[in-house]
Amino acid sequence: MAYEVAAPKYVRLAQTLQARIEDGTYPPGTRVPSENQLVQTFGMSRPTVVRALELLKRDGWLESRQGYGTIVRGQREAVEQKDRRGREALERDESQAAGRLVEVGEVPVPPRMASLLGVPKRGKVLVRRLLIEDEGEPVELASSYFPASLADGTDLAGPAPIQGGLREHLESRRRVRFDHVTERVSARLATKEEGDLLGMAAGDPLLSVLVVAFDASGQALQVTDVLLPADRQELEDTYRLS
Repeated sequence: MAYEVAAPKYVRLAQTLQARIEDGTYPPGTRVPSENQLVQTFGMSRPTVVRALELLKRDGWLESRQGYGTIVRGQREAVEQKDRRGREALERDESQAAGRLVEVGEVPVPPRMASLLGVPKRGKVLVRRLLIEDEGEPVELASSYFPASLADGTDLAGPAPIQGGLREHLESRRRVRFDHVTERVSARLATKEEGDLLGMAAGDPLLSVLVVAFDASGQALQVTDVLLPADRQELEDTYRLS
């Protein structure tokens, strides 16, 4: 017997709000209801509402304007200017994220990360592992790896959440410049540790979005492995044909 697993609450709310944008309930250029109004209307918690709005902003449906609130951009902008998950992984503010750091420190470099970061196979890398939750339910595990030498003079090795995002922190502290990103999506089975963190059984399927951020010379500065329980995800993209 097959079972369907419902999407997280914030995803369902984002889908509802997107449908209202598409049907004209929230026309382009207008403000969407406030967080308080959305909490009352849909009976969901503020963190769920905030995460749904962040998802719609990431996908280009909404934007924040200083002193005016959250504005509807509309479908054209969503299609043409949609941000990618890699940008979210690089720019996520750990101090504001709906989740917690579960690991920070130097670890033996995983074989796949060694080649990407140019680290000797028996070397070490710094890892920051962030577990994202939605009303207590784990929905994403993002593990960011850095060459250990790159952490000198930064707060990356510290246990406190990084404010403003990992990219901003590195660019300001080390005077490096992130230039471009590659994303690789694959599927694999969860390890016991990953399953324990994500509320899954070892061997359950995962989607892995491997985000590699480079400087202009092609040197990898950061690799983030974003793990998503496969039975809670649906990937969709829209693009124009020229």
